[in-house]
Amino acid sequence: AENFELFNKKLGQLELAAVNQLGAQGVGREWQISKLLLKNADAEFNASGKWESLTGDGRTQLNYVLDINNSGKLLERLGFADVLRGGRGKLEGEVHWNGLPFSMDIPSMNGSIKMVLSSGQFLKVDPGAAKLLGVLSLQSLPRRLTLDFRDVFSDGFAFDSIAGIAQIQQGVAKTDNLKMLGVNATVLLQGNADIVKESQDLHVTVIPVVNVGTASVLYGLAVNPVIGLGTFLAQVFLREPLSKAFTFEYKVSGSWKEPTVTKLEGRDSAQSNNKAASKSSESR
Repeated sequence: AENFELFNKKLGQLELAAVNQLGAQGVGREWQISKLLLKNADAEFNASGKWESLTGDGRTQLNYVLDINNSGKLLERLGFADVLRGGRGKLEGEVHWNGLPFSMDIPSMNGSIKMVLSSGQFLKVDPGAAKLLGVLSLQSLPRRLTLDFRDVFSDGFAFDSIAGIAQIQQGVAKTDNLKMLGVNATVLLQGNADIVKESQDLHVTVIPVVNVGTASVLYGLAVNPVIGLGTFLAQVFLREPLSKAFTFEYKVSGSWKEPTVTKLEGRDSAQSNNKAASKSSESR
């Protein structure tokens, strides 16, 4: 189909190749999807997988790659206008859920996602639109706490790159290495976001760009979606010790709409206190 529409959304060119056959061990039926392509000016989605029909609507499983030319325009095409400006990159992984291919059941969703984006900006949006992206934009933080980086987030966080990997289990997205590199600061996120309950439990680390050397180190490490946050911080502080004094950490919990934000002690200080408490407990 040259002009495919689903739920009044114009998704562009569609190519689908699938075979209906008996399910595993001759039980039920399933569609083996060898090719699923959706292509438009903003992005190209390629996937393969299967739709099993045992009881009810069955189960859907897809391996996917989404190549993005313009994240903001793609979100607008999907019904979320003025959420993101620009943004080019790729999302890939595997996901499965109970139900139809075109009706994702979030509570039963499991899978993984690897994301690499560049050159974009989160925009200030109503909490009702694209709520999960609101978690990444951190735009709610300045309203909850007098942050040391109010200017970085209040008008929409502009990023040079976003890289990270997340796992999805029963509708809860968890990551320990999401890195967002901005002009003035790099933001590290680890924790989870419950998509069903619209809640979060995140550890946010903000590292300012102190000088040209800091910017170079941060950029070299941030573009790697695999490197963990502990290794990332160790490498940054080793190469640019001055940045450690200007780094701040926060705990963000509660609902997406009304988050609770707490400023944390420095990572080394907190670890020292934990060790001291542990030794005191052992001596008793």
